[in-house]
Amino acid sequence: MKTVAQAIGAFERTLTSASRFDDYLKGDIKALTTKEKQGINSFVEKGCIPCHSTTLLGGNMTQKFALFGYYWDYTNSVYRDKGRYEYTKNPADEYVFKVPQLRNIEKTFPYMHDGSVETLEDAIRIMSMTESNQQLDETEVGKIAAFLRTLTGKIPEHALEETGKVFD
Repeated sequence: MKTVAQAIGAFERTLTSASRFDDYLKGDIKALTTKEKQGINSFVEKGCIPCHSTTLLGGNMTQKFALFGYYWDYTNSVYRDKGRYEYTKNPADEYVFKVPQLRNIEKTFPYMHDGSVETLEDAIRIMSMTESNQQLDETEVGKIAAFLRTLTGKIPEHALEETGKVFD
C-alpha cells in the first residue's frame, strides 16, 4: 500500500506544472493578456475564491453543489448524484462534493462531478448560476475562461513517457 500511495503521489505531482499564471504571480506582468487579467478580477469579484483557493485554486474542501436550485436543472444530468450522502447517509452531506482544483482545467473536460458539461464556458455559466445566482454575460464568461486557460501548464516530458514496465 505504501508503494501504491507513493506512485499515486508521484503521478499527482505531474498534474500541476508551472503555467503562465505562475509566471504572472512571480512578477512577469506580460505573462498574461489584458483579457486574462480581467478574468482574474472577474473570478474574484464573482465570488469564486472562497472555494477555489490555495495555489491549486481548489481541491482542498467539499461544498454543497448547488446553493441556488438543483444542479441537474443546469447540467441536464439524468442521474441525481447525492454526493457524499451516498456514502455517509448523513442528510447534511446531500449534494456535497469535492471542490475541484482548477489547475489544467481546460484539459479535464467533460466538467462537473458527473461529466455532464462539455465546455469550460458552460461550466463557468453553470457555476455562476448555481453558486452565486448570477447570470454572466458572454464577455464575462470569456474573460473568466481566458483566465482559467492560463492555469494550464506544460506537462513534464517524464509524465508523457511510456516506460513499458509491468508491475507485479
